[in-house]
Amino acid sequence: MDVQDIAAAARGLDLTDPPAGFVEDPFPFYDALLAHAPVLPQSDGSVLLSRHRDLDRIYRDTGLYSSDKKAAFGPKFGVGSPLFEHHTTSLVFSDPPLHTRVRKIMTSALTPRAIARMEPGLIDTVDHLLDAMEGKGQVDLIEDFASTIPIQIIGNLLDVPMDERGPLRDWSLAILGALEPALTEEQLARGHRAVDEFKAYLRDLVARRRAQPGDPETDVLTRLIRGEGADAQLSEIELLQNCIFILNAGHETTTNLIGNGLALLNDHPDQRRMLLETPDLIVPAIEETLRFRSPNQFGNRETTAEIELDGLTIPAGTNLHLCIGAANRDPAMFDDPQRFDITRKPNRHLAFAGGPHVCVGLTLARMEGRIAIGRLLDRFPNYRLLPGRVPGGRIRFHGYAALPAELA
Repeated sequence: MDVQDIAAAARGLDLTDPPAGFVEDPFPFYDALLAHAPVLPQSDGSVLLSRHRDLDRIYRDTGLYSSDKKAAFGPKFGVGSPLFEHHTTSLVFSDPPLHTRVRKIMTSALTPRAIARMEPGLIDTVDHLLDAMEGKGQVDLIEDFASTIPIQIIGNLLDVPMDERGPLRDWSLAILGALEPALTEEQLARGHRAVDEFKAYLRDLVARRRAQPGDPETDVLTRLIRGEGADAQLSEIELLQNCIFILNAGHETTTNLIGNGLALLNDHPDQRRMLLETPDLIVPAIEETLRFRSPNQFGNRETTAEIELDGLTIPAGTNLHLCIGAANRDPAMFDDPQRFDITRKPNRHLAFAGGPHVCVGLTLARMEGRIAIGRLLDRFPNYRLLPGRVPGGRIRFHGYAALPAELA
């Protein structure tokens, strides 16, 4: 499509029926949205927003914009269904008081000191994976590397036994895949089944942990079980669903961060050379990856009262699609936003959302990205991606399902 065709497609963009090429490469469409339709009504009555200033303001205003998704997810999943129960109970789609109680427990377990204690184990995990890849002529940087790291780290966080981690990734992909704007019956059934199987596993794990508690300083599951006083105690459903949330949220987005970063450095050899010459640039390189190819492309809020944006009256109860991927390319916020620049400063991206719902695991995700990409570059500075990349195939999450590479 040429520029005019993309602009026209953006003005008529419907997330439930996206134009050809949008899922694989949404970024030209985002540029057109910002230029021509930053406030775009959708066919189902929702509204798509793409400007950085709009998203930043909405994330900070928890009175006018609610995170509760019961009204939106009822028709989508079926009230009382496994997916409905999960996505309306987990931290990201809840308002106070549940959000306050769960977030307090999680943040108390993810202090800077606690995350620093995880770093040696993370380095060991990454080095073990690099050792395993070294003797291979060809590897898949997603299957053999990026997707394995967060499963191990989050598994360690909840102290999931190593021999029980096998199903976690498939469950996660099925549950998060159900957040796509349009679903097939098979995707819906797979998501429901994954929630049920995940809950059954966690119910048994929680029973074992109640019988033999771990160290609450390092074991988040023990901390979640205990809560922090009677007012912070979680019900069984809240506990199980937020364990699923922790495992899911820490997996998909971090896998995408690592995979996207390695792909971008391959595709921008000048930036890779700069990083190899100045390894301290790994920190801003991670931030630029988060901006340029945000692992999570969309957030959502629901209006609690009538609002007006760009002359459009938006009623109370309207679902807003917050396009993080577009906001992070907004020329009103970023100079030359279509350029991948690992020295970019300032870099006020919204990859982790913002306000009271800013990602609780952002420091851990940054550490995982920094160590994974930094140590792979140190070991294999001349890695090369091969033909055959497989896009992730998602609208909400942007990454790769496969990244074949040579490590020589």
